[in-house]
Amino acid sequence: MDKRRIVIQGVEGCFHHIAANAYYGEDVEIIPAENFAKLIDLINDEAVCDGGIMAIENSIAGSILQNYGLLQDSGLVIEGEIYLRIKQNLMALPGQKIEDLKEVHSHPMAINQCRAFFRDYPNIRLVETEDTAISARNIRENEWKGIGAIAGDLPADLYDLEILAEQIESIKNNQTRFFILKRKKDVVPNGGFTKASLYFSTSHEPGSLSYILDCFSKANINLSKIQSLPIPGINWEYFFHVDLEFEFPSQFKTVMNKISETAKEMTILGTYNQGIVIR
Repeated sequence: MDKRRIVIQGVEGCFHHIAANAYYGEDVEIIPAENFAKLIDLINDEAVCDGGIMAIENSIAGSILQNYGLLQDSGLVIEGEIYLRIKQNLMALPGQKIEDLKEVHSHPMAINQCRAFFRDYPNIRLVETEDTAISARNIRENEWKGIGAIAGDLPADLYDLEILAEQIESIKNNQTRFFILKRKKDVVPNGGFTKASLYFSTSHEPGSLSYILDCFSKANINLSKIQSLPIPGINWEYFFHVDLEFEFPSQFKTVMNKISETAKEMTILGTYNQGIVIR
C-alpha cells in the first residue's frame, strides 16, 4: 500500500508534521507548503496529495484568523481535528552544553513561550527566525557550534541534534488545534459525528444572531467556538464561524433545519468526531 501523502505548513519536523504523524501514523509522506494559502492549493490538487492538516487556533495565541477565511473559500471539508500539546526543547549539535551557546534561534512565538527559562542565561542572544524546525535544520546543515534552537521533539531526531533541556516552555498545557482537511469528493460519510464546524451571516434585524444562538442552547448543543470575520466588500457586516458539540447527529440536523431561514449563506465546513489531545 502506498504511503498517504499529507500536506503540512512548514518543513519536516515542525509541529504540523508532529500532528500529522499523531493523526495518521508515522507511515506518511510529508509534503511541505511554505504558507497556508499554498497548503490549501496543494490539498485541492489530487495529483499532489491525499489530504492535509492545518493549525486553526492555539490556547495561548488564540485563533489564526487568516485560516478561517482560507477555509471558507477553499471548497475543502474538515474531516477531523487533533489537539497537540506544544513542547519546546533546547537543542544543539551533539557534545555541547548550554553554557557553550552564544545564540538560540527559533520562531518568535516559541521564543516568547520560553523567555523565563533564558533569564538564567543572560549571555545567550535570542534570535527570531521563520520556523522552529527550520532553526534546527539550519544548525545541522551549517554545522553551527555555539548556536542552539528551540523546537519540538521531532527535529532533534530528524537532524541529529542533542536536546540540552526538555520542555522549557513556561506554560505546560499550551495546545494547538489542527483541522484535518480533505477534498469534498474524498470524504467518507461519518454517521456518528459529535462535532460540526460551519459559518453563516445574519440580517441586521435586532435579535437575529441571538435567535440562532438560542436555538443551539435549546437543542442542548454546546457552542464551543464562535469567531467573527468581516464580509469582504460589505462594511461592518460579518460571517460567524462556529464549532458545535453534541451527543447525537440528530440534534445537529434538527437545529440546522430550524435556523436555515434566519442564517444567511450558511455553509457546513465539516462534521466529525471530537479530537483527542496528544501529549
